[in-house]
Amino acid sequence: MTEMGGDLDQLGGDERLAQEWLGGLTLQPALPASVLARLLTVEELPAFTPVWLTLCTLDRESTAVLVAAPQSDHRRQAAENPSADVDALVPLARDAEPRVRFVYALVADDFGRRVPDGVADILARDSEAKIRRTAARWDLPMPVRMRLVQDEDAAVRASALTAELWPLLPAAVREALLADPEPLVRDAVAALFPGEPEPEPRPAPDVRVQDPDPAVRRAAAQDPEVPTALALRLAEDPDDSVRLSLSMREDLTEEQRSAIAYVVPHGYHVPPRWIEERGHEPDVARRAAASGHVLLRRSIARQPQLPADVVDRLAADEDFFVKLTLCESCREAPHALVLEMYAHWHGLKWAFLRNHPNFARPGLARFADHPNPRLRHAALDDPEAGPELLLRLIDDPDVGRWVLRDPRLPREELHRRLGVPGSARDAAANPALPPATMHRLLDLAGVAGCRASAGGGVEDAVDQDLQGPGVAVAGGEERLPQ
Repeated sequence: MTEMGGDLDQLGGDERLAQEWLGGLTLQPALPASVLARLLTVEELPAFTPVWLTLCTLDRESTAVLVAAPQSDHRRQAAENPSADVDALVPLARDAEPRVRFVYALVADDFGRRVPDGVADILARDSEAKIRRTAARWDLPMPVRMRLVQDEDAAVRASALTAELWPLLPAAVREALLADPEPLVRDAVAALFPGEPEPEPRPAPDVRVQDPDPAVRRAAAQDPEVPTALALRLAEDPDDSVRLSLSMREDLTEEQRSAIAYVVPHGYHVPPRWIEERGHEPDVARRAAASGHVLLRRSIARQPQLPADVVDRLAADEDFFVKLTLCESCREAPHALVLEMYAHWHGLKWAFLRNHPNFARPGLARFADHPNPRLRHAALDDPEAGPELLLRLIDDPDVGRWVLRDPRLPREELHRRLGVPGSARDAAANPALPPATMHRLLDLAGVAGCRASAGGGVEDAVDQDLQGPGVAVAGGEERLPQ
């Protein structure tokens, strides 16, 4: 895309547009380091969230800009950003602000990140005890750990102790730790060599099924060591949770299971252990999927991979939450079902269904005029859709903001929308916007003397930005139109 004409200069001095440009640039997924550096100088930035720097995409250059920022809060957010370049974060280990070093020590190895060589040693020598203590939880080189077990701070000494380290310590160091004046350290040493606990005598199965405590009977009801015939005495138990636990035993026949007057509770349930441990086995998956017990079917639907015949059976299940769980958990959940759940489920995670590998498909553009705004939004995920679909939906009150951020939007329309109040923020967030245009917007925002608004505006759209368009469908039972 070429630079977007000089007529942007005509928009200079419009404070509302300036606010929208600045807010949009904080949402920009292709934010260059040079633009980020200028945004950091804005004293009151109308960002959609105060922690936008933990959410934006950072390459190596952008990470370096954030790490060098004068405000300690900006440097801290660099450490907390999962996309930050790990090598560019290294200076945070010697940051002048202890809070920044502490946060870096807490999260340096989060998100599966590699910790660069030398960082652990730097943090293990920090002047702040809590930072040394935090570094001690890492997989440290033994020389570093040896130094920490002799630290002046008792909590650091205790944290650094491991069973692998103990035999490598000089005898004098071991003796000092055994006689440490702080109970915390002596307890840590003792924990390295726990004695064999005396096994507590376990009541006989017939005693457990008659225990007055419902929790004991509930555990006995699913314990495979309790004989089936004995466990079935709990079928008439007065406690609903005991009967429910019994009904999900692996060794019951379907006839025995259906004869129990169990009650299916609302909300989340814990799958039985036999499904958690062996649900990946095809025979176990098929048996649970064919069960008349809805919680067994919901439990097996949680498996990330299932045989094709099991997926087909669960996708046609009469229970809404069996199908929803399948879409949330299983990579093989069919496209039509994922789309149906996306359109009609009202739970907190409904928007994440758009990330399912079977969501985007050719043909979704057919929903461009559907009354359900979620389906109109889904039309944008048609990989074969062209600019004409975007122009058709750009003024849609529920979908238009995502159209404005779509890099397929024609250049002329994107340029025009930068000058339209209500559209300018999302146009400024479009990743196809050239860096030179982003800088032009910053120039014009500076001329406008932009200030953060007293209320409303950018901040009001946070939830919509994170989720997408909403739709009111009673009961979650409406079916997806073809």
